[in-house]
Order: sequence, then structure tokens, then C-alpha cells
Amino acid sequence: MEKQFETLHERMMGETLDNGLRIYYFPKPGFSKTFAVLATDFGSVDESFTLDGVRYDTPTGVAHFLEHKMFEDVDGNALQKFAATGASPNAFTSHTMTAYHFTCTDRFEENLEILLKFVYTPYFTDENVEKEKGIIGQEIGMMDDTPDWQAMVGMYEGMYHEHPVRRSIAGSVESISHITPEILYACHKAFYSPCNMALVVVGTADFNTICNIAREYSPKESTVIGQRHYGARQATVNQAEVVRSMQVSMPTFMLGLKDDPVRPGESRRRRAIVGDIALRLLCGKTSPLYTRLYESRLINASFDSEYSLLPEAAGAVFGGESQDPRAVRDALLAEAARLAAEGVDGARFRQAARASYGMLLRALDSPDEYARLQAEACFGGEDLLDFPAIYDTVTAEDVQGCYTRWSEPGRASLSIVEPRA
Repeated sequence: MEKQFETLHERMMGETLDNGLRIYYFPKPGFSKTFAVLATDFGSVDESFTLDGVRYDTPTGVAHFLEHKMFEDVDGNALQKFAATGASPNAFTSHTMTAYHFTCTDRFEENLEILLKFVYTPYFTDENVEKEKGIIGQEIGMMDDTPDWQAMVGMYEGMYHEHPVRRSIAGSVESISHITPEILYACHKAFYSPCNMALVVVGTADFNTICNIAREYSPKESTVIGQRHYGARQATVNQAEVVRSMQVSMPTFMLGLKDDPVRPGESRRRRAIVGDIALRLLCGKTSPLYTRLYESRLINASFDSEYSLLPEAAGAVFGGESQDPRAVRDALLAEAARLAAEGVDGARFRQAARASYGMLLRALDSPDEYARLQAEACFGGEDLLDFPAIYDTVTAEDVQGCYTRWSEPGRASLSIVEPRA
């Protein structure tokens, strides 16, 4: 399959292998480096699932732990193999995805073989799992000492009653102490099946070679994917406020405004675009509210916002430093209620939509971001480069609907990390 996206001057080549692995290649003539990512639709929120009739309630942090352990192989460490080729490898675990990637200037085929081999060949022993607990425990300690991280965890605890996003991506020292090789193998079997994964390459490579290598080094067949459990949904938040104390000079906060989950059949990409435009209009750097809050010193340059889209959950997220986080919350809610009642100015809507569109355009010049966004779109049953047509369908009324939902009573949860007395 080959698709031309004339509006974007981009081309995508794609194929789904017999085992279900989806492969995408975006040629970038003139780029000196090639980026490849092998991603699985499995993140920290997928800690509870049923596989082969057995219910698994795994320890919090298992997806992140599994990411760390995948680099271990019977014949050595994959990082050392990449180092020998001159490639730059890495991996990440988010709430919804685990991804393994590398960047290289040459020896691409060799690096792709390394990537596919170690991701599809798990190797866990009691000894190497126990050793990793100490390493990840130190990482957890560093995150626990980060005010922004604590504010985010507190916000999700406040927003949701049962959804596993309430818990930290990396888990806790206590939770990971219960991880065993058997649990890791079960998670790998449940979610590292080729039909639950995508291989995305951006740069200069031969598409047929990519597909041939993937056929050779991925499993011949897919296994059944685990059935995930996220708990019961509730429209209102769990707690209106979550307050923690740390050694900070100024309060750090995160505010979540709970949105309705994506409906069956609804485009996740379209919902993300509508949410992004809504945030730009509400409190983007060119908005009247941002100017008012900044000039009154209620926010500073650390203030930011994003639209959070999760399985069976969604919401607008705001964060930064403030001497009075509650005043910022009240101002955001008041402005959302005003826009819900009065509607959105047409000229400002078009300006925000253009800015949002431009952000996605810029991502196409960043191979790692390009590949990550395509993997996300793929797992939602979409293609990233269809976004220009989606923008044509978004209306000011769609954005106004966001404000109507966000400003409903019981939809706001404020997390504050305040200075320790």
C-alpha cells in the first residue's frame, strides 16, 4: 500500500504482515539519519487483563518494568549490540504505549534486526528481575522527588475513582517488589503479539527490505490479545483537591477537567484535535485569559496545558507554578463557563485551529515525533497524515461542547504540591 498526501507533500508506504504486524515507512529524502520505532499498544494503564480465561491484576509499574527488562537477552544486552553499530537506541513507557526505538546514519538493516530480535525474544530470570528492582527503585525515588511528577500523580488520583491512570507509570518500590518473571512473560504474551504492535520508520531506507526483515524476525503468528479492565466509569471526579507538601519555593499545581471518554466509533485523532484547539482558545499564550493571569502574576512561563486522551478516559490538563493555584483554577473554570454560554468567536477559532494545524506540521520534521504520532494513530485505527481532512470537519460548536462538559459541576480536580512548612 502506498498513499500520497499531496497537501502535506508526504508519502506513506504501509503493509500489514500475515502475523498482523503493521509496518509504516515515511521516506525523508535528504535526511542524514533514519529513525525506527517498534511500539506496542500496552501502557501503564493496562495492568489488569484477562488472558486465556485467567484474570491478571498485575503490580503497578509492570509495563515500565517490562520495558527495562526487554533489553536483556540470552546472548547479551541489546544496548551493547546497538553501541557496536553506532546507533542511538532508547525506549519509553507512557500510560498507553511502550516503544523501543533507534536512530542511525548507517547499518540500518542490522539495527532493525537487533530491534526486532530483542523485543520479540523475552528473557527473564529470577536473578535479572531482582537486580532490576533495585535499578528501577532508584528511578522511582528520583521521580518521587520531582514536584511536577507528584502534582501529576495527585491530579489523576483526584480525577478518577478506579481508572489505573491514578497510579504512577513506574509504580512504587513496594508494587514492583511483587513482579516476577512469570508476570512479565504473561504481559509479554498478552500484549507483545504482532497484531497489537506497529513498526514505523522515518528517513531513508528500502521499504521492501524493512518488510522482509520484519517477516524474518517477528513471530510467524499472533497470539490472542489480553482483554483489558479499567474499572467503572464515573462522570464526576474522585476528589476536588489533592494536596502534598515538598521542598519547593513556590506551589506547583496540576488541574484536571474531566471530559467524556471517546465514544465507540468516534475518531480519537479528531477528539484530540478538538481538545487542542479548545485549550488554545481557553488559555493559550495568545488568549486574553493567559494574558490576564500572567500580568496578575498568578502564572509564569512554566504554565502549560494539554489534552489527555486515555482508554475510557479523557480530560483537559493544566499545570505550572503559582502562588495561588486555587485562583488559577477558578479563573479557568469561569472562562470555560463563559465560553460554554456565549460561544466561540469565529476569528479566534480559526486562528487557534491554524496554530494547532501548524503544530502537527512541525512534527513531520521531527522523525521521532512523527513516528510516535503515527503509532498512536495506528492503535486508534487511523493514519496520522489524514489530519488535514479532520481539521476541515471541526467547528466552533465542537469546541464549545468541550467547555460545556469541562465546566459542569464536579468535573475539576486540583492537585497542589505546596512548600513544606
